[in-house]
Amino acid sequence: MSVSRRDLIRGAVTTALVATHQSSLSNTVQTSEFVTPEMFGAKGDGKTNDTAAFAAMSEHVNARGGGNVVLRKTTYIVGMQVQSNGDGSDYAFAPAKIMEFSGCSRPLIVQGNGARLKCADGLRFGTFDPNTGRATRRKLPNYALGELSSPYHWMIKIENCSGTIDISDLELDGNLEGLNVGGPWGDTGYQIGTCGLGLINNDGLETIRNLYTHHHAMDGILINGADHDRNVVSLFTLVRSEYNVRQGCSIVGGRGYLFEKCRFNHTGKAGLASGPGGGVDVEAERKKVRNLAFVNCEFSNNHGPGLVADQGDSEGAIFRGCTFIGTTSWSAWPCMPRFRFESCRFVGPIVNAFGDAQQPARATQFLDCTFLDDPALSPTRQVYKPPRTDGPIADLSNNPNVRFRRCSFIVRHAHTLPWTTSKVIFEDCQMIQLSPNPSYPRGTYVGSNVINGNVDLYSAVVKGRLVVNGKLQPLTR
Repeated sequence: MSVSRRDLIRGAVTTALVATHQSSLSNTVQTSEFVTPEMFGAKGDGKTNDTAAFAAMSEHVNARGGGNVVLRKTTYIVGMQVQSNGDGSDYAFAPAKIMEFSGCSRPLIVQGNGARLKCADGLRFGTFDPNTGRATRRKLPNYALGELSSPYHWMIKIENCSGTIDISDLELDGNLEGLNVGGPWGDTGYQIGTCGLGLINNDGLETIRNLYTHHHAMDGILINGADHDRNVVSLFTLVRSEYNVRQGCSIVGGRGYLFEKCRFNHTGKAGLASGPGGGVDVEAERKKVRNLAFVNCEFSNNHGPGLVADQGDSEGAIFRGCTFIGTTSWSAWPCMPRFRFESCRFVGPIVNAFGDAQQPARATQFLDCTFLDDPALSPTRQVYKPPRTDGPIADLSNNPNVRFRRCSFIVRHAHTLPWTTSKVIFEDCQMIQLSPNPSYPRGTYVGSNVINGNVDLYSAVVKGRLVVNGKLQPLTR
């Protein structure tokens, strides 16, 4: 099945597509080779370190070009390090491989059956002296090599595979609270690869179902897909990525990913945070990012923005029925072209929506969305308010052709209505503000709009019906 970018962005990702994914995967499970980590020496008793068994099992699967990995509903302890003793390597404490699959041309299935992979206690993360094993603390940015330490690069890494990929019913526990944390490394915070799930350069159909990936020292999920059009759309459904240090999910490359009923919450909220600290970060690095869709997903209570997209060659994402809650940062930061939000709810302010003066279709679009500042809707009873401001619910100072259509701005607490210029378009919107502070929703008004509150509309452009505090406003000549 081929899904074009236009179909994906316009919302033609249907239940039939999901059913096609699941049907094809159920057929492959019946015909794939059956292996377990116990066949390679794993105990799965929650005490014994099973890293070597998982690595041996992965090599076995790779040698056969794929297979069906079946786990038990138990806890497997993983993560192992080797001390370099100052031998000149980049790592003071280098991680061992756990499950790393590469080049599989046949189906690759990981049936979790409720299993948990948990990182072993006491492993080092950060920077440490390779001889003494003591933590080092260097001023950022810090790119010095020789002191890096990580408990694992990936719990599961799948790369360069052309066969079908399916992962289901599995927990990946980074055990952040059990790590020995050293000094920071990178441009900011802790940028040392320690991720739950990595999907790298895969051409085959990827389906990730009922995955809980949490408390990892970097990202819960990292996607760096192939830099060309694929004939499939990868599916993530009922995935939770929470309490990770840097990101719930980083998308740095690839095309065609659908996230359904997923949660990307509480990044940086487990005692250690590293920028950007987002729920989802769309940040193309050396590749393009295209054709993303998020349906009924949640981005809540992250250290940074719930969604951040402002780097690299990224374009084209639709968010339908999603919830964004900003407690200590912006609810969303969608500064990439052709991002579209439909029937979404934002609790807390948005910022830096992408504007385009020459090509309006590239600007961010909001349709039937609601913007609120109600603390009762926040899991912490806090709603982010930028310092030294009156807290506009949307901060859009220079964002031409960003459009709000049939949207509601209901700010009944400490925030104010959007801070915009006439370049932003409001169509058939309603706005309510209870704060006595002035607000400045100075957009271009088309259709029929109603505003109630203390507003200053100097330089606004009125092209349709606009009623402010019960008074019809004259059209702009």
